[in-house]
Amino acid sequence: MTGAAYSQIIDSVYAKHEYEYVANYKVLQTAFDKHKVDKTIPVERLVKCKFQDNLEFLQWMKRYWDTYYPGGPYDAVARRSTAAGPVKAVSGGGIVRTMPKRTTPTASAGGRVPTSGLHDNSQTSIVNELNKENLELKQTIDGLEKERDFYFGKLRDIEILVQQRIDSEPDNQLLKDIQSILYSTEDGFEVPPEGAVQETEYDDETF
Repeated sequence: MTGAAYSQIIDSVYAKHEYEYVANYKVLQTAFDKHKVDKTIPVERLVKCKFQDNLEFLQWMKRYWDTYYPGGPYDAVARRSTAAGPVKAVSGGGIVRTMPKRTTPTASAGGRVPTSGLHDNSQTSIVNELNKENLELKQTIDGLEKERDFYFGKLRDIEILVQQRIDSEPDNQLLKDIQSILYSTEDGFEVPPEGAVQETEYDDETF
């Protein structure tokens, strides 16, 4: 275990305030800066549980991992106990680590090097690690979707309440202002035609 999962468990118990969430993202941004990752974390939007922003950041993180993960088993203890290898910046916000040369076992006199077993174990380890990462990503998305539905339900209740009051108080400017906020969209946003959301929601190309 890398220890990251345990940190997340403790964080879920004790981190209750927005400033504590911000501190977590500051640690992540510091890691980005240290490794010359050209990515600014939209902390304010992420800590407010905005579904679209969290989903986009999660997709970016998945693409980054797919692109730059060097492969092989991930040993956090060994990585911390050894000096980091030299790094160089990569266009697009990533880094490439100069991996240490691996020594190839030599065959003893009259014998062969058993490479097939080592190769199979390495492949199995990679597959297991990828399956674990995939499961964690799915769980994160499920959590974001539940939060989205929760806040959408609250907004829907407010919308119905405001509409009922406007029907009886058509000249109430405060109610009109609240309704305007509920129906406002970001600049450049276009409402997709009916049925288009269902077709594109799980487009594989977004990853």
